[in-house]
Amino acid sequence: MRLKPHLLASAMILAAAAAHAEGELQLYNWGNYTSPEVLAKFEAETGIKVTVTDYASNDEALAKIEAGGSGFDLVVPSNSFIPIFLEKGLIQPLDLSKLPNHKNIAPEWMDVSWDPGRVSSVPWQWGSTGVGVNTSVYKGDINTSAIFLDPPEELKGKINVTPEMMDAISMATLYVGGELCSEDPEVLKKVRDVLMAAKPSWMSMDYGMEDKLATNDVAASMYWNGAVMRARLKNPDVKFGYPKEGYVLFMDSVALLSDAKNVEEAYKFMNFIMDPENAAGLSAFARYGNGIAGSDAFMPDDMKTAPEVVIPEEFKAAGQFIPTCSAKAQEYNTAIWTELMK
Repeated sequence: MRLKPHLLASAMILAAAAAHAEGELQLYNWGNYTSPEVLAKFEAETGIKVTVTDYASNDEALAKIEAGGSGFDLVVPSNSFIPIFLEKGLIQPLDLSKLPNHKNIAPEWMDVSWDPGRVSSVPWQWGSTGVGVNTSVYKGDINTSAIFLDPPEELKGKINVTPEMMDAISMATLYVGGELCSEDPEVLKKVRDVLMAAKPSWMSMDYGMEDKLATNDVAASMYWNGAVMRARLKNPDVKFGYPKEGYVLFMDSVALLSDAKNVEEAYKFMNFIMDPENAAGLSAFARYGNGIAGSDAFMPDDMKTAPEVVIPEEFKAAGQFIPTCSAKAQEYNTAIWTELMK
């Protein structure tokens, strides 16, 4: 049966309204970091279609969004980048009345230095940067940044360094005994020298080391704890080392872009991931902690005791969050990095 023209027009209007009500959302996130199961659950419950676009580094995300016209609604920067996004006016303060699950943020992740009171971001995942090592190749001490900064013979030519500028420079700074975001020329010269001296022993500077560590395509990598756990689940010879000289902690958080088009959908998504069960779902996929109180009850059993996730007591004090560096420190860091990447 064909509809009469006026009825057909009404039906088309209703269909369009329903489609708009379902909505869409553009999420800009780190690669291999977003649980397909959690996205499917969100879409089933809300009707909102989420499109995820990947990036590889904080600097890449910042440059893309600062250029304008990205079309993204949400971004997931690391802690030291949240103040930069705010200062540049790229993200907007949150309307907490639209986030009833905001109360689920664990106290230690609420009044954080980079976003006191969590008024501009909500937790995604947190973890540490250390070293992943295939212990079938190297059986010595892995709890040191010497793994990639002064490599033992067994590892030379088999090492990857993940090209995340602030992680690599911060790990090198701690290794030479300096303070993070240092402006001290003597410290920075040591950082530059140790990195440049180590580089000939590296095989690559790349991402995507989970499978390569597991298959021994690389024997060691400066890398993130969750990804190393995923590699270990494929190959028990892979272990995560916490450098005793100091290592980096991070918290990636979701922020609402100032030019977001799908604002209400974005609020629904942020509220959704602060539900303890959904936060645990994100962790179950990426293998990082999440910052939401009550999520432990829904965590996979193998994460509750995993040495990559539960930091051993002896190494807890060595972990540091990277602060937001001064413009001068950032200029020095960029100069070192530019030379290293040549």
